[in-house]
Amino acid sequence: MTSSPADFPLASAIASKLDVLDSTPSTNDELVARAKRGPAEQPHFSVVVTDTQTAGRGRLGRQWTAPAGSSLAISVLVRPGPTFPLDALGWLPLAAGLAMARAVNNALGDLGTAQVKWPNDVLVDGRKISGVLSELVDAETGAVVIGAGVNLTIADEDLPVLTATSLAIEGVPAPNRDRLLADYLGELRSLTDSLLNSRGDAAASGLQAAVTASCSTIGATVKVELPGGNILTGTARGIDTSGRIVVQADGSPDLTPISAGDITHLRTEPRV
Repeated sequence: MTSSPADFPLASAIASKLDVLDSTPSTNDELVARAKRGPAEQPHFSVVVTDTQTAGRGRLGRQWTAPAGSSLAISVLVRPGPTFPLDALGWLPLAAGLAMARAVNNALGDLGTAQVKWPNDVLVDGRKISGVLSELVDAETGAVVIGAGVNLTIADEDLPVLTATSLAIEGVPAPNRDRLLADYLGELRSLTDSLLNSRGDAAASGLQAAVTASCSTIGATVKVELPGGNILTGTARGIDTSGRIVVQADGSPDLTPISAGDITHLRTEPRV
């Protein structure tokens, strides 16, 4: 990847500051370190992007891998401010997933449909094209770095797992990287601005309804693996105002809200 924001004019117009790196171990690690230098150097909605990430991470320390030049790794700094409720920060990765799903759908046209899989993936017809990882930078101000990786030109034989996909596999052989990045950043900025302006109220901002409408997990049979080896099976009935998935256990009328931090895995079965 060329290392100049001038190669990304559409995205540069949206980001407060855009740094394009030839390669980096982790865009999240890079932006977290930069964010600690303060808002004068790294303002709200600063962005770091690369197409070659050598030590990418997913949830729970899982590895995110892709051949050099075949994906985009994007990290965005969000500075909500000290009055933003910390318990609303869980909506930021969901906002990122929705933003990425919309950007991927713009790239796909009528070739497929991208949806959010709670809590942090984007799927195209059931196959993972993107994952999201958010990291808290500063608990006092709520500063968060939101990382997202999206598979662009990975071929079938190079997929890290059989359940993954890329834009090229879905029929977009040469995706416009600037357009995709700009679409993602534009959607994410709009969604996060609405959430910040509503002081973290996802219902009032419209984010809760928008994520729910795009979430393939809702209505699906799910198997939730909890820490300690406990298993919960049932049907995902919705997403509550805190961003938790709400599961109705098999054979029970009760609804159980589960936060992203409380699960090891969540697997879905086809809807019935």
